[in-house]
Amino acid sequence: MSGFVEKPEPIEVPGLVHLHTGKVRDLYRDADGNLVMVASDRMSAYDWVLPTDIPDKGRVLTQLSLWWFDRLTDLVPNHVISTDLPAGAPADWEGRTLVCRALDMVPVECVARGYLTGSGLAEYRQTRTVCGLALPEGLTDGSELPSPIFTPATKAEVGEHDENVSYEEVARQVGAETAALLRQTTLAVYGRARDIARDRGIILADTKFEFGFAGGELVLADEVLTPDSSRFWPADEWQPGRAQPSFDKQFVRDWLTSPASGWDRHGHQPPPELPQEIVDRTRAKYIEAYERLTGLSWA
Repeated sequence: MSGFVEKPEPIEVPGLVHLHTGKVRDLYRDADGNLVMVASDRMSAYDWVLPTDIPDKGRVLTQLSLWWFDRLTDLVPNHVISTDLPAGAPADWEGRTLVCRALDMVPVECVARGYLTGSGLAEYRQTRTVCGLALPEGLTDGSELPSPIFTPATKAEVGEHDENVSYEEVARQVGAETAALLRQTTLAVYGRARDIARDRGIILADTKFEFGFAGGELVLADEVLTPDSSRFWPADEWQPGRAQPSFDKQFVRDWLTSPASGWDRHGHQPPPELPQEIVDRTRAKYIEAYERLTGLSWA
């Protein structure tokens, strides 16, 4: 089993039609046909949307995405039209809402990796490849790759795993020209973001992007370069050969798999509520990522 421990009811707003409740975001359509994307404070881990929110998380994701979009516009346009609240929307949507262009979405998670970890590491240990790409011998958890690689994945529903696929499979699904454009754009955006993060003492180990088309033009969509979609590591603590400290939900994962939680991630019971200490430490880590990357104060 997996999915929502308790799926929230969509908020009704005059003039908006609710389309989808995701792991973190709620999606609506306005009267002009634009999409209204609202980032909640929901936290997901191990294919579950947990019963405990992380305060300010949705605002951090939204504001950090906007900061990155501004620094990527010369590489690829994005889907944001406005950050104005729709009329009648609850005040709590302030700072976490984007009005966006409706796109013809590409059904592929576009992942760029500059370092070996996560599912890439698991595949490498078995086959010395990631998504069919051969890698050198001797790499370990946290190793920097000789050059960044494009390792796409299928997009999964809530409660399901994304699955890594080969570049050839992407080309089969979307066509050779679109596949080449996705790879080129993904690696270009990753390279720009990696260099910006490095200047701030942060390693961008890997990240995933979503793209769509508008009038034949490739457009960057969803969130971008946040702790939910990326692995950020403090550069001064990087040490290949072990799991790296990170600016994300690691506190949550570690607690859920510890004896303190009493939860079996391979069992059939949903995960429990998070203790306040884990909530506070996770919130602080998301805010630290925002402040270190942007140079701005969250408060």
